[in-house]
Amino acid sequence: MGSTDAQTGLQLRSLIKSAGELELSLVEIPTPEPGADEVIVRIEATPINPSDIGLLVGAADLATVAQSKNSYGPIIAAKVPEGGMKSMTVRVDESMPVGNEGAGVVVRAGSSEAAQALLGKTVAAIGGAMYSQFRCLRARDCLVLPEGASPADGASCFVNPLTSLGMVETMRREGHTALVHTAAASNLGQMLNRICIKDGIGLVNIVRSQQQEALLRGLGAKYVCNSTSPDFLDNLTRDIAATGATLAFDATGGGRLASQILSCMETAINANAKTYNRYGSTVHKQVYIYGSLSTGPTELVRNFGMAWGVGGWLLFPFLHKVGSEASKAMRQRIIAELKTTFASHYTRTISLKEALEIEHFSAYTKRATGEKYLINPNK
Repeated sequence: MGSTDAQTGLQLRSLIKSAGELELSLVEIPTPEPGADEVIVRIEATPINPSDIGLLVGAADLATVAQSKNSYGPIIAAKVPEGGMKSMTVRVDESMPVGNEGAGVVVRAGSSEAAQALLGKTVAAIGGAMYSQFRCLRARDCLVLPEGASPADGASCFVNPLTSLGMVETMRREGHTALVHTAAASNLGQMLNRICIKDGIGLVNIVRSQQQEALLRGLGAKYVCNSTSPDFLDNLTRDIAATGATLAFDATGGGRLASQILSCMETAINANAKTYNRYGSTVHKQVYIYGSLSTGPTELVRNFGMAWGVGGWLLFPFLHKVGSEASKAMRQRIIAELKTTFASHYTRTISLKEALEIEHFSAYTKRATGEKYLINPNK
């Protein structure tokens, strides 16, 4: 699996060919000499997040997946439908590295004091191309993990923790007092639960099975609604009324779930109305779509009045909006609670080669709630 002295290393690449085909493969790349303020990190843990899968497979039809191999390991290929190619125009024939975040050990460092101080330390970072054996990073972009924390402990300390904290911060900044969250049994959902329990925030969790409901209740969640239950909408309205939630974050995207949440919010608000208003309540209800577990169209049935909004929410624009001080405070909290509030759990740890074996590829691209894979590029 490449050199162990950091001179070269393997990296996972995603390529959309102009002929309408996705190709995933491993390439060997030279590791650059670190600049004065840079370090070389041997990546030992990097998660497969839904956002990573989006870059990894693009608009490919995963029902057409085929397997081959070269001298570096397996190759995954799949057809990209003509309609999907239109959305891939800007990346056609460009071999792209994958992996938003990860953690590992600093094995080489530049000459600056900040870089030298990181030599031998276990650090986490976000910055792309983490599905690599070695990664050159700016010293200031590395987050030193607490004593005793492993790379696996810190591999997911950016995307999910900052997203869950960002949801709570968005709630506060926009004047809401409680939240609704979908696909709530995910690693992120469990994290958001721990934050809300610790901070005393009302949280309504929407899940898709009795098993997921039992999981969250076992973790202390008070309000859990199973969308497959015949009483789902009644239960959702009841829990929204109990918490006063007027803000939701939806990981599914497609279908009518966003519309159902808004409708239940409106019903809960109107239950205490003193007078009739033909335009509905004046309380603003907001759903932010931040994922695409369902790729179908978002359907809105307009039965929730006129004071509402549906929009998109992404982590990096949010961090840019709140500024460096707020981002710094969130990162400090993550490090302080890394093994408690912000602990992540993984279904399986695989190597770079195993990531391109159909058995594992088919499993993690399902994006199943509560099933998260970790790559150790140096396994």
